[in-house]
Amino acid sequence: MGGSVMLVLIIVGGIILFFIFLYFVPVNLWITAIFSGVRVGLLELVFMRIRKVPPSIVVNSLITATKAGLMTQDEEGGEKRQLKTQELEAHYLAGGNVPQVIRALISADKANIDLTFKQATAIDLAGRDVFEAVQVSVNPKVINTPSVAAVAADGIQLVAKARVTIRANIKQLVGGAGEETILARVGEGIVTSVGSASTHKEVLENPDKISKLVLQRGLDAGTAFEILSIDIADVDVGANIGAKLQTDQASADLKVAEAKAEERRAMAVAEEQEMLAKAQEARAKVILAEAEVPKALAEAFRSGNLGVMDYYKFQNIEADTDMRSSIAGSGSKRSGKKKS
Repeated sequence: MGGSVMLVLIIVGGIILFFIFLYFVPVNLWITAIFSGVRVGLLELVFMRIRKVPPSIVVNSLITATKAGLMTQDEEGGEKRQLKTQELEAHYLAGGNVPQVIRALISADKANIDLTFKQATAIDLAGRDVFEAVQVSVNPKVINTPSVAAVAADGIQLVAKARVTIRANIKQLVGGAGEETILARVGEGIVTSVGSASTHKEVLENPDKISKLVLQRGLDAGTAFEILSIDIADVDVGANIGAKLQTDQASADLKVAEAKAEERRAMAVAEEQEMLAKAQEARAKVILAEAEVPKALAEAFRSGNLGVMDYYKFQNIEADTDMRSSIAGSGSKRSGKKKS
């Protein structure tokens, strides 16, 4: 009984060790590489496992490159050679996409595009899709700008849309600006071109002038793309910005004039109130002066400077003056009635 259990344990242990051996020593992958013309050592595959690099990714990528006849070079003008497993392994450890790089190199080689392995890995590690970049370099891509509003010299707003045909510039993919920069520059060029037109009709008659002027500005400088053409897809007439600005200016001028008129009216009211206050002050002084007259008369009586007859004469003079004033007033009223 104990011997049979021991035999079972030995068999199970042997099977486990066999699978562990196949995991660390991928014999099938090594045989496939040999028959595919790829020189790779069995120990090299074991060391890949130890370094946590999937041997299948590296070997299959090398097989694909070899079958496609891919040859690379270290720099422009250098001697072409086959890829090495150490290069693919290093790129994988750096976080790159090895199969995508191989596909991009094969596509570039078939399209006669100069793309070295170093450039491809740099583009891939920069976060760009290197295979898509090669595809865009072979087959130009069309991007549409959003609606761009611009105002001509006559104040009429125009809303334009453009189609930009671009091709990837392999040498500037690392560090070059993207599609957003292209769209922003094209939009700026459209605004400048429309703004330099004397009338909006001039733009509507010849919209190709916009694309010609924009192309002359060299908008693809410093970007990862090369602009092949700019086509104006649509131009619509928008609002009359000039008339709106004039209306707003007139409204603002009216408000300023009203404010100044209100200021003058307030100043006039203030001056009138000030004059009225001065008149009331003068009237108060007159009343105070008149109030001093009886006191002066009483003092004159006490001091003997004024007699009773003198006082009666003063009263007669005052009554005569009042009578003359009343007669003069009634006479003016009668003459006014006769004239009417």
